[in-house]
Amino acid sequence: MNSLIPQPIARQPWAMLIPLMLLVVFGAAVLYSAAGGSMQPFAASHLLRFGIFLVMASIITMVPIEMVKFLTYPGYLAVLLLLLAVEIVGAIGGGSQRWLDLGPIVLQPSELMKPMIVLVLARFFAGMPAGMIGSWQALAIPAALIGMPMGLVLMQPDLGTALAIAFGGAVVMLLAGLPMRWFVIGAGVAAVAAPLAFIFGLQEYQQRRVTTFLDPESDPLGAGYHITQSKIAIGSGGITGKGFNNGSQSHLQYLPEPHTDFVFSTMAEEWGVVGGVFVLVVFALIMRWGWKVAIRSQDRFGRLLAGGMTATIFFYVAINLMMVMGLAPVVGIPLPFMSHGGSSMLTNMLCIGTLMMVNRWNRETPRRGLG
Repeated sequence: MNSLIPQPIARQPWAMLIPLMLLVVFGAAVLYSAAGGSMQPFAASHLLRFGIFLVMASIITMVPIEMVKFLTYPGYLAVLLLLLAVEIVGAIGGGSQRWLDLGPIVLQPSELMKPMIVLVLARFFAGMPAGMIGSWQALAIPAALIGMPMGLVLMQPDLGTALAIAFGGAVVMLLAGLPMRWFVIGAGVAAVAAPLAFIFGLQEYQQRRVTTFLDPESDPLGAGYHITQSKIAIGSGGITGKGFNNGSQSHLQYLPEPHTDFVFSTMAEEWGVVGGVFVLVVFALIMRWGWKVAIRSQDRFGRLLAGGMTATIFFYVAINLMMVMGLAPVVGIPLPFMSHGGSSMLTNMLCIGTLMMVNRWNRETPRRGLG
């Protein structure tokens, strides 16, 4: 059979691409229902964006490792300057200043920083001698690389994206082999600083999200409305759901943001536990493939890069699912490949493209002698 299939097609990572495409199509079906049984305005643009970004991911796949390493630091600096530009001339929407209006497109630089922080730290640790992993430079310099964009993102304000940047950076540091005691000390400092950050560092609406998460029933028609309605939607779906295009919570507009942050709730009401298990299994297959790419890499740079990109996708999935089930505060993290939105699709397809690129490097390693 291999001789019947052209090599450019046969060598594609179908173990990841097939589940990914199924998830995107399933997401389009959920968005179709969220729009009241119409491809517009959500499902059609969702599929179009995926198609465009899949082409982008295919192009990323072909980039050689030397070029990626060469462009990493200039790329990080460019995204950092874009974040700074947001503070100076950024467009304001919904009470936040997160976007740059570039005419044909509206860019959210903080989304680009999520994969970029993984890339820059992978490049940093790949070039560091093994004997220096326990030195202060291995902690101080990455902390600065993470801290600068985090500070700019928190000024927008965007707590969810800031946490995503921190998580991706911390995972790369962990995979690089930094002493575990540093992470334990960091967790202790964070636990002590959390109350102070809550009082002095968070905006009032962010504080309400935390208190509502702890007790959503205290204000079911106000601050707790999102979580309460999401739980109702998920619970009412039962085992098999109410049926495609029959969700009452989303169709009667009880469920806020049924096409973005709470798309999983929209899906669970109509498809039930069966649909939820399908989504979880598909995400598990995608992330299992990503982790295998990291493990198989014989190059330290590729290993850290693939591990960090897989962790970035995991963060999106874990936080969104916890959020819609009331296990985490509502921080505006969409569900990858299912939620409607260009910024989320761009970030996650950049991660997929990078993983495909490292996967290609792994295939070529014996010939290239990168071992």
